[in-house]
Amino acid sequence: MVATILLIDDESRLRQLLARILQLEGYTVLEAENARAGLKILERDDIHLVISDVKLPDKSGIDLSAQIKQLYPATEIIVLTAYGTIADGVTAIKNGAFDYITKGDDNDRIIPLVSRAVEKASLQFRIKQLEQRVGQRYGFDSIIGHSKSIQQAIGLARKVAVTDTTVLLTGETGTGKEVFAQAIHQASPRRTGPFVAINCGALGKDILESELFGHRAGAFTGASRDQKGLFAEADKGSIFLDEIGEMPLDLQAKLLRVLEAHEFLRVGDTKPTKTDVRVIAATNRSLEEEANANQFRLDLYYRLSVFSIELPPLRDRRDDIPTLANQFAQQEAIKVGKRTIRLAPDFVQKLQQHAWKGNIRELKNVIERAVILADTHDDGTTELTPDLLPYDMQDGTFFNNPTAMDLATVEQQHIRRVLRYTNGNKAEAARLLDIGLTTLYRKLGE
Repeated sequence: MVATILLIDDESRLRQLLARILQLEGYTVLEAENARAGLKILERDDIHLVISDVKLPDKSGIDLSAQIKQLYPATEIIVLTAYGTIADGVTAIKNGAFDYITKGDDNDRIIPLVSRAVEKASLQFRIKQLEQRVGQRYGFDSIIGHSKSIQQAIGLARKVAVTDTTVLLTGETGTGKEVFAQAIHQASPRRTGPFVAINCGALGKDILESELFGHRAGAFTGASRDQKGLFAEADKGSIFLDEIGEMPLDLQAKLLRVLEAHEFLRVGDTKPTKTDVRVIAATNRSLEEEANANQFRLDLYYRLSVFSIELPPLRDRRDDIPTLANQFAQQEAIKVGKRTIRLAPDFVQKLQQHAWKGNIRELKNVIERAVILADTHDDGTTELTPDLLPYDMQDGTFFNNPTAMDLATVEQQHIRRVLRYTNGNKAEAARLLDIGLTTLYRKLGE
């Protein structure tokens, strides 16, 4: 990518001479005769470096430098000073300018200085592009759905994201709580910090304590060295505590200490460690009911539920199912090398009729299975049809024809699907069917 430099100076001869020098170095150069024109160019184009005179007809170059850095942090600025205005150049640097050059006295210095400034700006632009890609992948725009219930949840999440408030995400399993947690982090001032996630129900008490808070060498058998915990890893960022209702009561006390005092004790340590981390928790239980039953600390529940967002189950947003299914199908098609995926209308209808106890996670798994099993036609298209769905979703597909009610026909269709899945590999099909290869050949013969 060729760097673009903007020259702002009302002395046209000097500006044009400097522009020619920079163009010979391979840079794209734009020109403006005053601050107002320069700011319009900055609005229109990505500018890596601004070289501006301190004395401009409509604005001080020092004030302009501060304004540019505030509006376009990735853009670097070099100011041009006269002999008696070097102090202005120093002030501009304090306002965020990269450096200053004295007119007519630094000709040998300008190209190396411009090169360093452009290199720094190019790095900042690359970081900005990466942040935008991460934001697109994990931000709120990645959450699919236009139903009222999901849009309400997104609206609440957007509002709380820009604060530092603790968030509690509630809802059934598979409703996308971690996706929301990542989106909240990406929309927060902590987006440049780490996002760390852990499932509190997946680990035993001792291991969970060590994972969350870390330990000192010798704290327990096998602890041969100091280890940072996830709260230390997430410093200046966010930590996502999934299934928080599964956390043991004594660890809940340590978590409460983090929320109240922003410090914790590593296992085997006597000196507290400070941490600056935002907590986003999630649960598929009613923590209030758990607290009333003395299964969860009531004081911790109050601290976690400062801002609670309930994510709707998929059965309450059926209008979003076609869009979600199509998105998942296109993603899976890329993985398995299938070009054009089409969802048959009756396939989509079956999806919308299903109860979806596993919510979005279940839908994604069903679509993944269907894409794998689907045959690709001669024209390169692949159509997802109801017969590719699990049996419990087909809702009598086999029984529309009275002759297809016998067990032998049902078994025959299942064997055909498995063979299609294994691309005709009979040994693999027999393994998946949990029958002997000889038995499979016999059934095929029948």
